[in-house]
Amino acid sequence: MKELRVSTRSRTELVDITSEVQKAVADSDVRDGTCHVYVPHTTAGVTINENADPSVREDILMELNKVVPFQDNYKHLEGNAAAHIKATIVGSSETILVEGGRLILGTWQGIFFCEFDGPRSRRVLVKVS
Repeated sequence: MKELRVSTRSRTELVDITSEVQKAVADSDVRDGTCHVYVPHTTAGVTINENADPSVREDILMELNKVVPFQDNYKHLEGNAAAHIKATIVGSSETILVEGGRLILGTWQGIFFCEFDGPRSRRVLVKVS
């Protein structure tokens, strides 16, 4: 298992971690199998989406912020209930097929760490088998 570190700069942010995950796959010496990407945080997540146009990331965050506003009648006392809800919607893991030592992603796909309660220093766990 490999641990990646992600430092975020904003309250909400999608960080492209595709190259770091691919490096973990290459370092594993697994030619054909699966790559599991897991985020062990309750206010962050991981997703796969387009990585060619940065405006897609902005649109995703804009719409998540509309659906789950930062301020509402939340009961959670820490003030980050919206981050917990967004992390639940997005999810904490992704599984990607590996073939020939490479991630099998679509032409425009990338893997994104999703920050919902930043800025922070975060961990992403990658296991290739």
